[in-house]
Amino acid sequence: MTAVCDTSHVELVWGLGADRVVDYTAGDFTRDGQRYDVVLDSVGKSSFGRCRRLLKRDGIYISSELGPLAQNPFRALIAPLHGGKKVLFPIPKHDQLMVRYVGELIESGAFKPVIDRTYPLDQIVEAYRYVETGQKTGNVVISVEPSR
Repeated sequence: MTAVCDTSHVELVWGLGADRVVDYTAGDFTRDGQRYDVVLDSVGKSSFGRCRRLLKRDGIYISSELGPLAQNPFRALIAPLHGGKKVLFPIPKHDQLMVRYVGELIESGAFKPVIDRTYPLDQIVEAYRYVETGQKTGNVVISVEPSR
């Protein structure tokens, strides 16, 4: 697995288990010579158009966002016309089986969440503002104290 991040997060990403790390501040990661079966843009800062050349012939681009100018849904429709490459949008399943599975991953240590900051519920506006800066690393958690 190859991961892309900035210089300040290289050690964190190695620690999460990446086989290879590309520092996007050192150059354009889309010019990487390797080809991939899957490119997962988990933070929505790229697009199929930029990452298409990284994909193998039948590769899949998965994004958590619509992309610049909401182009990814359109690209999902026309991508198969360009060499079999696909664009997918993950739709999470929130059922008991999935919750148990994620719980097992956490308990076994296979899932390592990265928590940037924790805010109490009464500071949710500040938490949202921080997330909107685009500077968070991992997750921002809102803690909810039980009512007394």
